[in-house]
Amino acid sequence: MAKTFIAGPCVIESAELLDTVAAKLVEINHKLGTDIIFKASFDKANRTSIHSFRGPGIDEGLRMLNDIKEKYGLRLLTDIHESWQAEPAGQVVDVIQIPAFLCRQTDLLTAAARTGRTLNIKKAQFLSGRDMRYPVEKARDAGASDVWLTERGNMMGYNNLVVDFRNIPDMLDICDNVIMDCTHSVQRPGGADGKTGGDRRYVPQMAMAAKAFGATGWFFEVHPTPDLGLSDAANMLELDKLEVLIEQLNDTSK
Repeated sequence: MAKTFIAGPCVIESAELLDTVAAKLVEINHKLGTDIIFKASFDKANRTSIHSFRGPGIDEGLRMLNDIKEKYGLRLLTDIHESWQAEPAGQVVDVIQIPAFLCRQTDLLTAAARTGRTLNIKKAQFLSGRDMRYPVEKARDAGASDVWLTERGNMMGYNNLVVDFRNIPDMLDICDNVIMDCTHSVQRPGGADGKTGGDRRYVPQMAMAAKAFGATGWFFEVHPTPDLGLSDAANMLELDKLEVLIEQLNDTSK
């Protein structure tokens, strides 16, 4: 199957940011023959602090995402946190994503599945890869025909994540498309004085290690100036580094 690439800013900050990232993804797609899915969140409901920026909300956020689809022709992915969000999100995006902390929420999974959209379920930080057969069963039982799983690391002590790459082949036994979330896996949750810290310099290594373990897709949060980003600033990859990394992942000789 073709490799899956997902990229975009963590949260919708402005129309200008979405345009900048989308234009770059289109450029990469034309140059490398890829079909990168554009990702952005309309609401980051799981921020560490009550004072953290969450995004424009569902109505304005979906309108902005639809503008990107119409202007650039990119497929779209966004995440939902509550069951009622599934239907309006499914009218705009091609892939609905279930956040890792919520991957066992039955009503959320079944509502997303009933939209008929592709469902990308992130593996919880507290579950093994093999445990993800149960969220997939819920989604398929509710009618989902295309279900992906995403690895994003496991909690290891306080404010840190560790990736067990054996989860990738374990999840490939459950579904055909297993994606490596290369930016959230370098997080240090809640480890930066009221916000999530992390270390983006390890993103390329996460990507290449996942390739060695058979990942079929990769997820990158990207930003032209990530240190100025309003969410996950420490983890997002610089936008101008994305093309080289995707080229390396597509290279069958490596």
